[in-house]
Amino acid sequence: MSTESAVGPLRADADDHAVDVTRLRVALARLSRRLRRHQLAGLTPTQLAALATIGKGGPMRLGDVAAAEGVAPSTLTRLVMALEDSGYVRRLPDPTDARASTLAITPHGTDALERIRAESTLALAESLELLTPAQRAALADALPVLEQLAEAPGGDPAEARSRG
Repeated sequence: MSTESAVGPLRADADDHAVDVTRLRVALARLSRRLRRHQLAGLTPTQLAALATIGKGGPMRLGDVAAAEGVAPSTLTRLVMALEDSGYVRRLPDPTDARASTLAITPHGTDALERIRAESTLALAESLELLTPAQRAALADALPVLEQLAEAPGGDPAEARSRG
C-alpha cells in the first residue's frame, strides 16, 4: 500500500474538518514551482537557498552552511564555487581560525535576493487577484496555520537529512 493511500484525509480538529494531505502537498508544490519560475535566471533552487542562508546568517563557515542546507560538504563546495563565480558570495578569512574561511554575501548577492523576493511577491500578489474576496479571506485565515506548519520541527527535508 502506498504512503499516500495510507495517509488519506486526516482529521484536522474536533469540528469534523478533514485535510486531504495529498492535495495539500500537491498544491503547495505547484505554488512553490510557480513562484520559482519568477526567480533570477542562473540560480538553481539549491543555490538560492544557500545564498539566502548566507545572507541571513552573516559570514558563515562552509560546514555551517552545509549543515543548515542539509547538503554534503562536497556538494556545497561545488555550489559555493558557482555562487562565487557569479559574484554572489565571497570567501573571507575566518577570524577565529587562520586555516578556515567564511562565506559572506556580496552586494550583488544581496541585490539578487531582493530582486528574486520582489518578483516572487509580485507574482503571488497577481495570483491572489484571481481569487474571490471570500477565497482571499479563507487564505488570510489559513496563513497562521501555514506559517506554523512551515516552522514545525521535522517538516523541513533539509533538516531531516542533516539529522539522518
